[in-house]
Amino acid sequence: MNRLQERYQSEIMPAMQTKFNYTSVMECPKISKIVLNIGAGDAVANPKVLDDAVAELMQITGQKPVITKAKKSIANFKLREDMPIGCKVTLRGVRMYDFFDKLVSIALPRVRDFRGVNPKGFDGRGNYTLGIKEQLIFPEINYDKVNKVRGMDIVIVTTANTDQEAFELLKQFGMPFRKN
Repeated sequence: MNRLQERYQSEIMPAMQTKFNYTSVMECPKISKIVLNIGAGDAVANPKVLDDAVAELMQITGQKPVITKAKKSIANFKLREDMPIGCKVTLRGVRMYDFFDKLVSIALPRVRDFRGVNPKGFDGRGNYTLGIKEQLIFPEINYDKVNKVRGMDIVIVTTANTDQEAFELLKQFGMPFRKN
């Protein structure tokens, strides 16, 4: 069992139960999955760019990414339907907790001029989305082997019903939210 999973069981669950007056342990929200997505739009001109993005995402997560394809053709971008334009990984279980732990304790503090993540990234249903401008903040990425700085989207999907519950859950897990 992971360090964060144990903390969830022993500290976070009881704290959430008392704060939101849950009658059952099963009502407590939890993180169900984390989805990482890299959109490599320049893969239209140079397909090798996508291979680099896939390799980097695989290094970061320890899981093989799925290549995402364009849903429709856009002539201005020279984009055809079913052209590969990105990659994504869905993390669940132990890998998800390992990644979240690494994100909160190692990667986010390495961001330049970091003041915390935006607390307005919730979607209204208890899911949190976070954008990262460069993949270099992860310790697995070797700075010398990176040929292009790429950003990524991280979506943390929770079972919470409201944004307040999800905000409290992520705060308990140690997500560094910015003070407004």
